[in-house]
Parts: sequence; C-alpha cells; structure tokens
Amino acid sequence: MPRRRCAGVGGQVGSLDVSAAAVSRGDRFEWFCETVSSDLMPVSLSTRHTTDFRAKITELDLGLARLSTFAFSPVLSRRTSAHVRTGDPEQYQLALVTRGAFRISQRGHESVVAGDLVLTNTSHPMENQGVGAGGQVEAVVLQIPRTVLPLRSDRVDRLLAQRIPASGGTTAILADFLGSLLRNGPDCGSEEINRLGSMALDLATACLAQQLGALDEAPAEARAQVMRQRINTFIEHNLGDPDLTPQTIADRHNISLRTLYNLFREQPYSVAATIRRERIERCRVDLACRDLRSRPVQAIAARWGFASATAFSRAFREAYGITPTEYRSNALHT
Repeated sequence: MPRRRCAGVGGQVGSLDVSAAAVSRGDRFEWFCETVSSDLMPVSLSTRHTTDFRAKITELDLGLARLSTFAFSPVLSRRTSAHVRTGDPEQYQLALVTRGAFRISQRGHESVVAGDLVLTNTSHPMENQGVGAGGQVEAVVLQIPRTVLPLRSDRVDRLLAQRIPASGGTTAILADFLGSLLRNGPDCGSEEINRLGSMALDLATACLAQQLGALDEAPAEARAQVMRQRINTFIEHNLGDPDLTPQTIADRHNISLRTLYNLFREQPYSVAATIRRERIERCRVDLACRDLRSRPVQAIAARWGFASATAFSRAFREAYGITPTEYRSNALHT
C-alpha cells in the first residue's frame, strides 16, 4: 500500500490538546503532518495508515521546558538538514516510549527503543520510525531548550539515539515523575507548574549526567532533586509502617538527619509534614471508598501508619475541618 507523504514548516510551539478525531477521516494524516511540523519542528512524515490514521497530541507548558504526549498510528519521520535550516527549536527532546517502539537514528547512532528513554537533538538530522502495538505508538516527550540544560552539549550528544533504560535508578525516578506530572500537572497553578518544571529539568539533567558517568558534575540542585524524589518514593511505599520517621529515612538513604532536613528546607512541606500529609490523604481516600465502608475508622488509620486513633482524628480534623467519621458519612451519602 503506498505511503502518503507531506512536509511542513516550523512555528512557535503553543499549548495543545488536540485529536485527529476532530478532523474528517481523509484529512487526518495531513492534519497530523501540519500540526507536528508547525508546533514541534519541521519534518517529513509518511504512513501506510492514511485511511484509518489516528493521533492525539497534548502539551503542558512547564516554564523552563515543555512536556508533550503523542499517540499516533505508525509513521516514518525524517528530519533533514533542509528541515533544520527551515526551523530549529534548538531543543533536546527526551522521549519515554510508553507503547510500541521507536526505531531511531541520529549522528551515527541507531537504536530500537520500547519502554525506555531516548534522546534526540533538533539541530541535527534524524530518522524515526514508529512501530505500533495494536496499531498505536505512544510517547511522552520532555522538550528541553539546550540553553537551560546545564551540561556540555558535546558530551550530551554522545547519548543521541541510544536507548536509556528506564527500569531503575535515576531514569526510573524521572519516568515516574513525568507520568505523575502528566496526570496532575493540568490541575496546578502557574507558580506550582513552573516549580515542577524546574524539578523535571533537574531530574533530566541528573539522568543524562548519570548516563555519561558524570553525575558528580551535575549541578548540586539536580543531584538534590534526585535524592528528594528517591525519598518521596520511599515514603509512598512505606506509609503503613508506624515506625517511618525522618531518622529511619535518613538511615535508609545513608545520609545524616541534618542533610535530610536541608534537602526539604525549601520545599512546601518538611519531611515529617510530608509523611503526615500523605498518610491523611490515603486515609481520606479509604474513608470515601464504599468497598471499605464496613472497615472501622481506626483500622483504616492503622493501615496507613497511625498508631493512635486520637492522633489520627486530631490530624484529620486539622487537615479537613471535620472528624473522620463525619467525613465518611458525608462521602458515602452523597
């Protein structure tokens, strides 16, 4: 079956939440070509799926960076030197392939990436072929202006088009953070989203520095952000332990209690407040769950690490203005 081809020109990236479903079936691929070339970067695209093409693009402006999601029928994308001259956003694009696979090549490197990360540079030609799973390819892309990435570009370019495993360490922390940012970012205010954008940039910087074997060369804040995310993940996984305290967290991460407090000094919540806040929120969700309506309030509190029913009731009332029993009654009768 012949491929249908189109090429576009570059433009200013804007906030997007668009779907090919809003376009007539025969024009969907053409729409996708124009959208990618004008709102991302100039490329030439081809596909064998012109009659049943599907695509959805969303973007979240993070201030220093931009987070995009792409879900589309498999395409072949080529960015030539002519495309670069036509329009170059001068970005590193760090993609997490969440469905299907990318076969990608740039600067003499070539990889097939599925479920992992891959880095590209918009200032160099590249080729990318999406291989669909069930007819779809999906990726989360962090678009980072080269001017804000505090790593030498000649070193970072060594990573182009190479698979970056997302199964552990800093890359896993980054992948989890990007997923959470996609789910919760649209509900954040501008000041908070800019702060989250800085966090995303710090995590991406540490991830790339680690891949280069130069994590110690990453800015101190980037390394601190990795440690904070690691600690936050540890807290989430251990909320049910009544012995979870700042001291146990410091011990498990081989840092002093003072270092732990310093890591959270500029954050919205201290370590102890983070633990308490997360525990109360988990309890609130359980109290509103109809499947758990026969479980005693004290049992729910104990499940999430509150050893004292009195302490839980007081903390819950301080957070939500009513007692746990009153909250459950209201939630289950609305």
